[in-house]
Amino acid sequence: MKKYLLFDLDGTLTDPMIGITSCVQYALQAFGIEEPDLQKLTPFIGPPLRESFMKFYGFDEQQAEAAVAKYRERFQDIGIFENEVYAGIPRMLHTLQSKGMFLAVASSKPQVYVERILEHFDLKKYFKVVVGSELDGTRERKDEVVLEALNRLFAYKPIQKNQVYMIGDRSYDVAGARVIGIESVGVTYGFGDMEELKEAKADYIVRSVEELEKFLLRGVDETQPADQKKGLTFADIWVMLYVFLLFMAVRSIVMYVVDLLCIQLWGAQLPPAIDRLLFDRSVELPEGVELAFAADQIVIKSALGFVGGALAIRREAARWIAKTAEDTKLSHLRKDGADSVLLFAGASVGTALGLNLLLELLGLTAQSNVYQAVRTEQYAASFLIGLLTYGLIAPVAEELLFRGVIHNYLRRLFAPKQALFISAALFGVYHMNYVQGIYGFLLGGLIAYGYEYFGKFRAALLMHAGVNLLVYSISYAAGRDNAAWLVNWPVCLVMAALAGGCLWAISRKKNVW
Repeated sequence: MKKYLLFDLDGTLTDPMIGITSCVQYALQAFGIEEPDLQKLTPFIGPPLRESFMKFYGFDEQQAEAAVAKYRERFQDIGIFENEVYAGIPRMLHTLQSKGMFLAVASSKPQVYVERILEHFDLKKYFKVVVGSELDGTRERKDEVVLEALNRLFAYKPIQKNQVYMIGDRSYDVAGARVIGIESVGVTYGFGDMEELKEAKADYIVRSVEELEKFLLRGVDETQPADQKKGLTFADIWVMLYVFLLFMAVRSIVMYVVDLLCIQLWGAQLPPAIDRLLFDRSVELPEGVELAFAADQIVIKSALGFVGGALAIRREAARWIAKTAEDTKLSHLRKDGADSVLLFAGASVGTALGLNLLLELLGLTAQSNVYQAVRTEQYAASFLIGLLTYGLIAPVAEELLFRGVIHNYLRRLFAPKQALFISAALFGVYHMNYVQGIYGFLLGGLIAYGYEYFGKFRAALLMHAGVNLLVYSISYAAGRDNAAWLVNWPVCLVMAALAGGCLWAISRKKNVW
């Protein structure tokens, strides 16, 4: 939730279509131009009038000035009131004000007209600041209006740009916000359509007053005083704990059943290929040990365990994923571009490879016996079996659990940043050794950030699976001395720079929180 909200007037708070277009029609008639269709004059709604007369009818500056004067001749007494407030606006403004938000109007329309309109419709009481252009043409550009509104709103003290939204229906509103460095919310119920707002790169886009209100009130409960929040209860913890225990229990049971079935097959006559897949008959068994499982069997058993765990929690995960999608859909109406996908790909690759190299170069991997055992098990199997298990099956199962259920549930108990941190920490602890724990915590945080950024669960799946496929392939090759050249400080630093640079660029493109 942001506390400072700047609203455009025409096309955002009120529908001035009849008044503005009729006055433009009146002004054009003074120049011998007849335009009977008022709909063709709607592009005049929003931008400065001088610019519009010059752009749409080829007027020079002197003619545009004269046309504006004719426009105002009719507008000041008649056109100004050929206007109506969009349904739901007064209620929304009252709600926003009651939640402690500071509201302002930032319009390219002359300020004297803006104030008369707001007073006429009894809306001025909701706004702390009202700013428009001047009748002499000064402060006409949208960025100038926005900056003046912010200066007044913050009493000419430092402006908290990360706490401000500019809300409007036209590309000019979006452009003005971008120049000043604040985020914009485009509304399509006015006179700018979805394509115009997308092309202008509005940070968010909503389609109705109801959606706008819901969007602006996102997270409002999270801002209430701490002493008014209910504490974290065992019931809250149990929801996550139950799903986690179910996942782990089913996974363990499946793996145990697979072992039992394989034991029954030890003495059976199996096709050689299957026998080699399940058993290692080349080793000398210690006294009391009756059989030895092959490395492939251990990994296949793990894959089946992951499948079983995922199936056990899939409905619960689907429920929480759907809830989060519904809660956040207003933040993701504007489709993210391919550049955002490429930046996240770069951040993921840089983070995954950089962390693996760092842990290796610092000697932490060699010091952890638990990690070495896990590593030996994972990379002793056939490449395709290991790649399928740890590059695809495991990421899907783990994402259903940690992002699908745990992260999405934590979002309802904590602010999104806190939910990200806690779910990432739990993902690290889940690996049960400090090497994978460090890696899991940092990568889990990045994956959760990607999930929040794109608003799609498949983004988390693709990030997790993508890095696992890459890391497994490189590590498998490195274990056979085919990629040992990668393990050095220059490569590690390049990967760190790649991750840091991409994350910086991502954060500049959109403020997720």
